[in-house]
Formats: sequence, structure tokens, C-alpha cells
Amino acid sequence: MTVLEKRSKQDRDVTKFQLHPQLVADGHAIGRFDLCHVLLHKNASVPWFILVPETDAADLLDLPDAQRALAIKEAALVSEFLKTTLGFSKVNFASIGNVVPQLHLHVVGRKASDPCWPAPVWGNLHETREYSSADLGRITRLLMRATLLRPVSR
Repeated sequence: MTVLEKRSKQDRDVTKFQLHPQLVADGHAIGRFDLCHVLLHKNASVPWFILVPETDAADLLDLPDAQRALAIKEAALVSEFLKTTLGFSKVNFASIGNVVPQLHLHVVGRKASDPCWPAPVWGNLHETREYSSADLGRITRLLMRATLLRPVSR
């Protein structure tokens, strides 16, 4: 396969990519990096970002080396943002995928005052709070300034 044929196939594959409906229901699509779509979980009790690599791979460790490195790099950008811009002392990172089969990465800001500290957020975050449009816009703008995040195309 020539380089142009590979690029054409990649372009066709990208147009087919869709976020899993459960991820769409659970998060606000706020932008994208080179590989990952970025969502902010709708529960504002903790800042919980979900990165969804544009791939058919089911697990992070199934990605080719370069894509895996890029996914980790993009998650690290969000982690740095949580620590330096939002002031969180700890970041939880996971790629679980037991409920939603589409590969997605969780990057969650944590601190001793959050509702389920020190337990993991999974299965322990019973408090719910929604983001106001102002808070959602502010977090999105701050993340775009601090990283390479691009706006979502609508």
C-alpha cells in the first residue's frame, strides 16, 4: 500500500469514528488533541477528564508504540493542567473499559477534601453536582491555554 493509499484509508477511518453513546451521555465534549477526544465528566464533584483515542484498539496496551506514547503524553498534559492550573495534589489515571468497551482514559484530579477521598472515584463518588455553563467554559478555556487542546468541531 502506498503512502497516499494509507493516508486515504486513515481519512476514511477517521470519518467513521464515533464516541460511544455512554461516553457522550456522561461527559461534555470540550476539545481534542492530536489523538484523543477530550470530555469532561458531567459530575463536577471532582474534575474528571475522559480522553478517547481515535482508534479501534480495545485496550491502551494494544495501541502501536507511537500511538500509546501519544495517548500517554496527552493524558500527562491533562494531569499537569490539573496539578499546576487547578491546584490538585494528586491525579488518578486509569484505562478500565469494563462498562464502555471503547478505549478511553480517565484522568481525575484528587485532593483530601474531595467527596470520596481516599477511596477511588469508581463506585465511590455518590455526590453529584453539575457544571454551570460558566464553569464549563472557564475550564475549557484554561485547558486550551495550558495545552494543545483544540476546540470541538460542531
